[in-house]
Amino acid sequence: MSTAAPVSSLRSGTVLADLIPASRVRELVLVVGGAALTGIAAQIAVPVPGSPVPVSGQTFAALLVGTALGARRGFLSLGLYAVVGMAGVPWFAEGASGWSMASFGYILGMLLAATVVGSLARRGGDRSVLRTAGTMALGSAIIYAVGVPYLALATGMTLGQAVAAGLVPFLIGDALKAALAMGALPAAWKLVGRKG
Repeated sequence: MSTAAPVSSLRSGTVLADLIPASRVRELVLVVGGAALTGIAAQIAVPVPGSPVPVSGQTFAALLVGTALGARRGFLSLGLYAVVGMAGVPWFAEGASGWSMASFGYILGMLLAATVVGSLARRGGDRSVLRTAGTMALGSAIIYAVGVPYLALATGMTLGQAVAAGLVPFLIGDALKAALAMGALPAAWKLVGRKG
């Protein structure tokens, strides 16, 4: 019989999803649930004047999915999100689908970012406010490192124009999202520790 990791062993190497009793059903539900959460969060989208990229909840969801599920499950969740959206399900930001949109590079960046933050979470990157801040900042940087150059190539913008349209308008929102994660993730770990 498989069980979750006991709270006493919640040092490094464990992510929040590992606390759920292990089974194949758990793995499937976590991966599909992570993709669905990202798709739902993407529908919280606000257009940004002068930018083909909206402010949305999908980046926040992608980073939370990666951190809570770990690198492998985070990668699979965001991979499923990307593949299903490319196949035509309108669950990218603003109900978009496909791969030909100028903001598709951000989705690819989220796939990579979820994997990296999941790996950091296994090393305790979500256990304290400062560590979570660093984890979220690195995840956001990865999303932009892929998304902004893709935006420039897809639209014919210069790199400077792509930074102005696809990065600068989102920095305040990303700081707010990081602050939410900095409160939520360490608090979840403290709550789990108290229950044990």
